[in-house]
Amino acid sequence: MNKLFLILLPALPLAFGVLIALVKKAGDRTRSGLFIGALGVQALLTAAYLFMPDASLHLFSMTPTLTVELGTDGVSRLFLGVTAAGFLLTGVFTLRYMRSNKLKATFYSCMLFTLSALVGMYLSKNLITMYLFFEAATLVSVPLVLHDRTEEASRAALKYLFYSIAGAFIALLAIFILALHTPSLDFAPGGMLNASNEHRTLIEVVVFLACIGFGAKAGLYPLHGWLPTAHPTAPAPASAVLSGIIAKAGVLAILRLLFYVVGADFLRGSWVQYALTGLALLTVFMGSMMAFREDLLKKRLAYSTVSQVSYILLGLFLMTENSVAGGLMHLVFHACIKICLFLCAGSIISNLKLTRVSELTGIGKSMPITTLMFTIASLGLIGIPPSSGFVSKWYLALGSLDSGLPVISWLAPAILLVSALLTAGYLLPITVRGFFPGKDFPAPARSDEGTALMWLPISVLAVVSLLLGIFAAPLTSWLLALAGGIV
Repeated sequence: MNKLFLILLPALPLAFGVLIALVKKAGDRTRSGLFIGALGVQALLTAAYLFMPDASLHLFSMTPTLTVELGTDGVSRLFLGVTAAGFLLTGVFTLRYMRSNKLKATFYSCMLFTLSALVGMYLSKNLITMYLFFEAATLVSVPLVLHDRTEEASRAALKYLFYSIAGAFIALLAIFILALHTPSLDFAPGGMLNASNEHRTLIEVVVFLACIGFGAKAGLYPLHGWLPTAHPTAPAPASAVLSGIIAKAGVLAILRLLFYVVGADFLRGSWVQYALTGLALLTVFMGSMMAFREDLLKKRLAYSTVSQVSYILLGLFLMTENSVAGGLMHLVFHACIKICLFLCAGSIISNLKLTRVSELTGIGKSMPITTLMFTIASLGLIGIPPSSGFVSKWYLALGSLDSGLPVISWLAPAILLVSALLTAGYLLPITVRGFFPGKDFPAPARSDEGTALMWLPISVLAVVSLLLGIFAAPLTSWLLALAGGIV
């Protein structure tokens, strides 16, 4: 039964995506039903599989050493759960958002194809399998950015494609070399290398390059430029999954490389750790500063993603139990919060045709539910207790302080605090001016929240982001145990 699920989880969204594309004579309701039905069944299968024992499955061998295999562990369960929930809630929002869009069937199919590729990546048992699905996820998600077919969308899609492929090719070069100098490319907790490896210098260089390459998907400097270009042109549901989920594909690849192929013991205290940690801190600060200066709402949120995903990478690069657990917590919380924020932006753009932060004065009067949920999610992203973001940032700060890295151990918490202040500076004014526009601001004639298909998933995400912080103990305990087994 476990092996059957290993096939079903990536195959089901792929099959439904093909079916939606093929049933050209079917009505809009049929296609929408197939789309949301696929996401619902996927969520149920994922929920069931989270409690099943680990399993593995050999699919085929391209060569005697290049095998495609699937398997499960704690990391795959974490990513599967976050992705299934995120796609389902985004899918509900999409039904209304895409109601009158003539190309919605194509969008539905590409969303499901992307889900299929991501699930395959999570279930990969070795570096080769993961790389194949990593590349597939890029190719099938490009149409999500290209959806509107405008010149601006074409440029954004090409930029996303070029950055992602360039990063993947850098990583592939590193994989070639690692295949020659490591016992195996299979994933094993703790990695397979020891500090006395005779090819240490070469391996350090290629690991650094691979992290830069995979980091392109996660928005790590210097390959972060596609995010603020792609988000403003992509439909809001695409922006939500790009930011909340697809960007995490880069995080997963780096996590698997550092802790399941190479090993933290091999890299701890090396120049690679210092360089990667420095890049993550630079990205955290730079992304926050750029978001603070940006007036276009979705572009502001995109720069925020550049910063916030590097919080997760920082936790991985510090290589302590607390930091890795904090990074994985932030992965969960950021996915929930950022999907919520992008869906809020999509609801505002869809209902009021407002795209700039400077235009949102009084938004709380015409869209009170959406603005309230935006506020709750914003507090989580800032890290104000008892929100979920406070919990993850707490563990990231603890992890940096016990890392023992000179300068980094105190610089990291300082930059996290500065970034939190900047996050408050680019999110909270939207709330303040939205609910308190001034006495002379005219009252709206009616509420423009849209239907429940829009405000309900937004509300669920905002409330869950808050509850994950208040009742964080079970998730925290599980992730600390998971981190302890690989660090």
